[in-house]
Amino acid sequence: MKTYNDVLKQIMNQGIDRQGRNAVTRALFAIQMRFNLEKGFPAVTTKKLAFKAVKSELLWFLDGGSDDNKLKELNGSKRTIWTDNAQADYWKSKAKFDGDLGRIYGVQWRHWKKPNGEEVDQVANLINKLETDPSDRRLVVSAWNPGELDQMALPPCHMIFQFFVGNGKLSLHMTQRSCDMFLGVPFNIASYALLLSMVAQVVSMTPFECVLTLNDAHIYHDHFDAVNEQLARKPMALSKLWLNPEIKDINSFKMEDIRLENYRHHSPIKAEMIV
Repeated sequence: MKTYNDVLKQIMNQGIDRQGRNAVTRALFAIQMRFNLEKGFPAVTTKKLAFKAVKSELLWFLDGGSDDNKLKELNGSKRTIWTDNAQADYWKSKAKFDGDLGRIYGVQWRHWKKPNGEEVDQVANLINKLETDPSDRRLVVSAWNPGELDQMALPPCHMIFQFFVGNGKLSLHMTQRSCDMFLGVPFNIASYALLLSMVAQVVSMTPFECVLTLNDAHIYHDHFDAVNEQLARKPMALSKLWLNPEIKDINSFKMEDIRLENYRHHSPIKAEMIV
């Protein structure tokens, strides 16, 4: 995970300090990171990655989820990374029920609404295209729906992703508008590497590159001490992802079908999530 650590250093050394919506950040614009999954799974090693939370959230997205209570069930926890957003004062008056997060990622991925009320299952369409026309240049899924941003507890940070097939290998590129480099981005790297691996298995391809373009790549000033602690640690060898080889349907993966093997890491570093 040297790539990730190098970006942290770059932002700390060259970033611009700005007052944002919720706090002061140090940021750079439009940084790209590339991870070759043939060399290992990109789970951060200089602190412990909450991989259980990564896979539960992704399964929740793929199920079209928007109910924080269902994510809690998947994760076996009383709180999730979405709970603060579900309970935020600005959102409570819009929520339809306790735990409702509105038309966020999973809803847009699986239930995008056309003007006539019909729904588009972007993930199903994507997989069908990969199986029937893998050279298609429209292998795209978008969560950024301008007409429904006011119906979301949090507008999408990771907005859009696209697949590319070359020599039977599958790659994914994701664009992220807002990037919390310490807390969020390690989670995003692992989540999209996992998504790439799951889709590759379903369409009988080899997962290759997971590429992330980080637009507003920022470190909160309140996280500086935690970042410096992390940068003082030496990265360890990458882990290996195991997926149940029997699963050939993107809708059939369960928590027990996904695990990291040989995941070596330093101890966790806690920092407050700034909503």
